[in-house]
Amino acid sequence: MKIAHYKTLNSKDLEELFEKLAAIEHQRWSDWQKYLHSKCIKNENGDLTIPCEYVNHLEQQINTPYCGLSEREKESDRKEVRKYWKLIKIIKI
Repeated sequence: MKIAHYKTLNSKDLEELFEKLAAIEHQRWSDWQKYLHSKCIKNENGDLTIPCEYVNHLEQQINTPYCGLSEREKESDRKEVRKYWKLIKIIKI
């Protein structure tokens, strides 16, 4: 993958990038929790139970390397990366 331009970041830029990435990560986590909670059964005491079928699905995904995912599953991962890609693609590696 070739990147057209690079930018060397100073410490202030790096700190700003770090905070932007942390904000994106928090939003990603929050979205995941909303989704996961929507799949759960809320018990009378407020606990959440993940249905067995969904646990099996998650475990299958957990145990599958990226290269073994379906194109749809890969695209889901790519969608998440696009949220922060524009922030990191300009960094000289």
